[in-house]
Amino acid sequence: MWAYESVFYQIYPLGFCGAPFENDGVLTHRISKIHQWIPHIKKTGANAIYFSPLFESDTHGYNTRDYKKIDVRLGDNEDFKTLCSDLHSNDIKVVLDGVFNHVGRGFEPFLDVVRNRENSRYLNWFHIDLNGNSNYNDGLWYEGWEGNYDLVKLNLNNNEVVEYLLDTVSFWIKEFDIDGIRLDVAYCLDFEFLKRLRHHVDSLKDDFFLVGEMLHGDYNQRMNDEMLNSATNYECYKGLYSSFNSMNMFEINHSLLRQFGPEQWTLYKGKHLLSFVDNHDVTRVASILTNENHLPLIYGLMFGMPGIPCVYYGSEWGEKADKSQGDPALRPSFEAPVFNELTDYISKLATAKKESMALNYGDFSSTLLTNMQCIFKRHVDEETVYVCINADETDFDAYCEIKNGTYIDLITKESIEIGECFKMPGYSAFYLKHI
Repeated sequence: MWAYESVFYQIYPLGFCGAPFENDGVLTHRISKIHQWIPHIKKTGANAIYFSPLFESDTHGYNTRDYKKIDVRLGDNEDFKTLCSDLHSNDIKVVLDGVFNHVGRGFEPFLDVVRNRENSRYLNWFHIDLNGNSNYNDGLWYEGWEGNYDLVKLNLNNNEVVEYLLDTVSFWIKEFDIDGIRLDVAYCLDFEFLKRLRHHVDSLKDDFFLVGEMLHGDYNQRMNDEMLNSATNYECYKGLYSSFNSMNMFEINHSLLRQFGPEQWTLYKGKHLLSFVDNHDVTRVASILTNENHLPLIYGLMFGMPGIPCVYYGSEWGEKADKSQGDPALRPSFEAPVFNELTDYISKLATAKKESMALNYGDFSSTLLTNMQCIFKRHVDEETVYVCINADETDFDAYCEIKNGTYIDLITKESIEIGECFKMPGYSAFYLKHI
């Protein structure tokens, strides 16, 4: 599948385009801004974009009003159709956020229930108790997502609701020619719904990519041949920054061995999880790392480990923002992209990832591990790549199977002669392939 050989770039459109938080109902063609960023996105090495919600919503995009209408704060359907065409002509795939667990209070079928109560044809589209009341004093109770009553939970056991959502997906594919969907809060979604969704998209478009937002637990419950192709790797997200901040490479190595190691019992061997160091929901990595010298290294580790790397807009040049400042701080509008030393480094990592079968499909085994250094091996068929990280400021002599030969570093494209040990400079990362 194309996604397994790709590098993703995430954009949160409402923030990226500088839209007001509250839907003001004023049609403004802000989404055209993304056209200007396409050269930058390509320069980073990304060849797929994951768009956070961009359909008509009450506020932040996850409280949908209309699944078939681009949010007026961003523009109209023709604007987005043109953008998708431009992205595709630049060989960039398009993945949309599918928010199918819940809707906003402005969703017309829900408004119909509030108006017409037991006489509404949409009563069973939601989890409603007409004898209760809500925080909004609707004269009825309804289930909100995790207690958030601006997010009205859909009844995915109702066939009419499922058919409505599948028709929505058909519209997205027909109208915008999208290449995949990221399923919001996939860990909440009904198994049977996911099976029907997978069957539906497979019937409409070859190699259609479904990735689910998963946090904890066994991702295989929803990531399998009948449901999702991939899941967000939140386990390793935490392990990545924590390993650097605590100078304990054993943490991330343990997670990777648990997920992808050589033993038969490992959880996700041969699967491709979506890897990230930050996104629209969490503190930016440049703000969470305690040592700025580790910033390039955490990307080096993330691009080298099994999975599909995803970079959040602005983080490729080291933008900072803390979750404690609120979600809008994590989702800003930038006047123009920045291409600095970090961006250039990420572009080199992206190129190495896309061009290496071992980095795309190789298995995982640990070669050398200390508190401040880790070397692991990615191997498939005839290709072996060693991912080498030295998080310490001082040089390190790595005595391991990397020795006595000529290697090429896939990041820099430079050849390296190695004797009895591999001498790793302080704060360094290598993708070594024997030649």
